[in-house]
Amino acid sequence: MRFFNTEGPIRPEDHYHLPPLSRWDLDEILTLIDQKKYFLLHAPRQTGKTSCLLALMEHLNREGRYWAVYANLEGAQALRERIAEAMPTMVTDLASWARDVGVDAEAPALAREVLATTPPGSAFGEFLARWCARSPRPLVLLLDEVDALVGDTLIGLLRQLRAGYTKRPESFPQTIILCGVRDLRDYRIHASSESEPITGGSAFNIKAESLRLGDFDADEVRTLLLEHTAETGQVFTPEALDRVWELTLGQPWLVNALAYRACFKLREGRDRSQTIALDRIEQAKESMIVERVTHLDQLAHKLQEPRVRRIIEPMLAGSALGEVPEEDIQCLLDLGLCRQVQGRGLTIANPIYREVLPRALAFTPQASLPAITPSWLAADGSLDAERLLEAFLAFWRQHGEPLLKSAPYHEIAPHLVLMAFLHRVTNGTGSLEREYAIGSGRMDLCLRYGGLTLGIELKVWRDGRPDPLADGLIQLDDYLAGLGLDSGWLVIFDRRAGQPPIEERTVRLEQYTPTGRGVTLIRA
Repeated sequence: MRFFNTEGPIRPEDHYHLPPLSRWDLDEILTLIDQKKYFLLHAPRQTGKTSCLLALMEHLNREGRYWAVYANLEGAQALRERIAEAMPTMVTDLASWARDVGVDAEAPALAREVLATTPPGSAFGEFLARWCARSPRPLVLLLDEVDALVGDTLIGLLRQLRAGYTKRPESFPQTIILCGVRDLRDYRIHASSESEPITGGSAFNIKAESLRLGDFDADEVRTLLLEHTAETGQVFTPEALDRVWELTLGQPWLVNALAYRACFKLREGRDRSQTIALDRIEQAKESMIVERVTHLDQLAHKLQEPRVRRIIEPMLAGSALGEVPEEDIQCLLDLGLCRQVQGRGLTIANPIYREVLPRALAFTPQASLPAITPSWLAADGSLDAERLLEAFLAFWRQHGEPLLKSAPYHEIAPHLVLMAFLHRVTNGTGSLEREYAIGSGRMDLCLRYGGLTLGIELKVWRDGRPDPLADGLIQLDDYLAGLGLDSGWLVIFDRRAGQPPIEERTVRLEQYTPTGRGVTLIRA
């Protein structure tokens, strides 16, 4: 029985899938190959790049006009800048791929001959030249994980490809496709430890195009999920189908991971007579996030990179980006962390990522929390909003100041500590949803626990700025209206210099929004 794939390239006999070559403009690709162009394919990790390259190789070899060979160069990554070791590794890996895919059984013997007679540093280009000279057809080379290489190894590879470019197709590949997460302009290469970085473009200025593999659209998400229904008879409700799209916005790994968890991992989902409804998708989403599955864990790890932090921190704080380099923004787009939305500017790529990022940042503050008695629970186990408020005020007055130091992003440290506290409250029973955006001036939280829904708005009062109360009441009014609530919390963190200690300045007050909704104002 086939299943939804979350590891490695597609195997049609094992995996539900969309035809890989339908995900890009095949006519454009074939035209570039016919024109002897060298170009790039890039996309975030686990979006289907390798599956597309393998499908293109099979297509070209089936047509019979070219020898097409895919090769993964990641094996040379561990050798870093040891070019004398890295180049022979790439030569033997490429020759092995050529043999294993049935293109040229003699390629490994040629590789050994080249390595025995050629300086290691120039072996890759020499191997390609000799290989193409004896090939009965023009060679199309599909090189994967190129941006995993670093330093002199990457420079050497790109420059050898550039040096052989004018010899194509008789003595060098007709076309070379370089594939990786990043676009070539973002290949930051240091020729030595003291040198200024050069860009990949200056070492490989023969690039004709840079193509990006996109996410699924809504129809493609539905088509993929319904392959499971066609094969097993298990039905997705319309609401569940819509929710998979809403949560993932078509990110291929997320689509497959949600569906796999809902249909194969959760025990109830394995009963094919059971319909996959909205609650099953929500359960799958929450368990993925809580378990920090590998894909999401790698995503969270990137939050420590300076250029990622320069964008994500102000985004979470609701402030403007300021003078962020254009290349930082482009990097986050290439990594798939963010997307450009017409009319909204830069935003997190999808709702699951939007949930993962602040939750990952709140992990250390959450781990630093002291033992807290769940005084917010009523006798019947339900959440009492008034008790929750009193528990938070007592917690903040006693523990807020030291816990702020545990937050990895200083600008939103209070937000992270509050979220850590609320995660302790939900404790796998409830949920905490977040909304934030560049320039919004706030973060909105929605706490759901049993029958209780609580809308919370977070704002910060900084030096040189007016009291954000008036704006906060207006913004909270809109947020509560969207949630269908008549009351909520407005939390204003006072981060101005020279303020009294937290335990002295933390107070609660009662306010009203412009339309008369009740607001518990917390000045903290």
